Amino acid sequence: MSYEMIALLMFSTMMVMMLTGQRVFGAIGFVAAVAALFLWGEGGVEMPFTAASKLMSWYPLLTLPLFVFMGYMLSESGIASDLYKMFHVWMGPLHGGLAIGTICLMVLISAMNGLSVAGMAIGATIALPEMLRRGYDKVMVTGVIQAGSSLGILVPPSVVLVLYGMIARQPVSDLWLAGAIPGLMLATMFVVYIVVRCRLQPELGPVLPKEERQMPLGEKIALLKAGILPLLIFVFMTGFFVAGVTSLVESSAVGATAAMLAALFRKRLTFKVLETTIRQTLGISCMFMWIILAALAFGAVFDGLGAVKAIESLFLEKWGLSPWEILILMQLSYIVMGMFLDDTAMLVIVAPLYIPLVISLGFNPIWYGVLYTITVQVAYMTPPFGYNLFLMKAMAPPEISLVDIYRSVIPFVLIMIFALVIVMSFPEIALWLPQYFKG
Repeated sequence: MSYEMIALLMFSTMMVMMLTGQRVFGAIGFVAAVAALFLWGEGGVEMPFTAASKLMSWYPLLTLPLFVFMGYMLSESGIASDLYKMFHVWMGPLHGGLAIGTICLMVLISAMNGLSVAGMAIGATIALPEMLRRGYDKVMVTGVIQAGSSLGILVPPSVVLVLYGMIARQPVSDLWLAGAIPGLMLATMFVVYIVVRCRLQPELGPVLPKEERQMPLGEKIALLKAGILPLLIFVFMTGFFVAGVTSLVESSAVGATAAMLAALFRKRLTFKVLETTIRQTLGISCMFMWIILAALAFGAVFDGLGAVKAIESLFLEKWGLSPWEILILMQLSYIVMGMFLDDTAMLVIVAPLYIPLVISLGFNPIWYGVLYTITVQVAYMTPPFGYNLFLMKAMAPPEISLVDIYRSVIPFVLIMIFALVIVMSFPEIALWLPQYFKG
């Protein structure tokens, strides 16, 4: 059997296992271990073992549980709810103001958490009921929450970019800086769309009732204090890291400690909050570790097969594709996979193939990390099986149907594709900030 056929058999077996409902790490790790045994005999058992040893000695992996802990601590202690109340009062007098405030909230949640699931949970439980109660269009606000929560995997400290950096062996600091401007650009584009849409159709986003807006200026200014603690946490965490005062792991520890101190300062650091935060952190961290372990084993088998060279030869020599055509083809494959898989699964499945290929084609792997992340955002929200669509359906009230959820994402998906084209056409948007801090 040719190496190309072996690689194809591995991929098809893994996809079939996932479609039958197997856990991602189980499908990837099982295929990797069995393929290693069949290809290299008893010596093949060393490949998964070596991958496990490499994982356990991977010091930057400590950042994952610390960042996840920070996000859940801020969420469980109610600091995120305080933020939304602040946006609620200050943005309420505008048409679509609560939707704009929700996007701003999502950006801040992303800067505190690094996961899209946390933003989705907070948006669906806090923002969605408030906007529906005040007569906002259910289709528009559903799309706002899904689009806003997707920023969590792009705005630093993105856990997905940390994972990409580990698998691609690229500096996480550069990836964070590269994701900052595209993330803010995307958030700005969402806000502009909401403003224009609500200007043309005011009934979609009515202003806040006058009795809710009639609040003394002193109270309004006092509400701004809700944004001070999250801002300080973000500044301490990323500011020290970018300035070179702390390492990546130390920066994540600063963020986790600051989140606990913030909860203590607000007198909300109860045993229940701490227990819930630790349980959720443990669950998410273990999931990531198993997936990374499986990905390393799978990548080792692919390296041994020489599959990367085979794919490169297929695209460039047999099919005669240009580097840009290959890049676009890779992005389209992410969108197709995103109908069935989450971002982590997509990355670990194709990273052993795509990242070496991107580098060999002459593209910047930092820039490609941003492209991958934006494409994953699109894939998350692409019908019929986008990951975010079913998360939204699980959290939304009964009056929001699956058809409403499908309709809600159309304008935001188009905005994301437009942003992806811009970043592809002008790589400096992603690369300027890392180069500025380096130079």
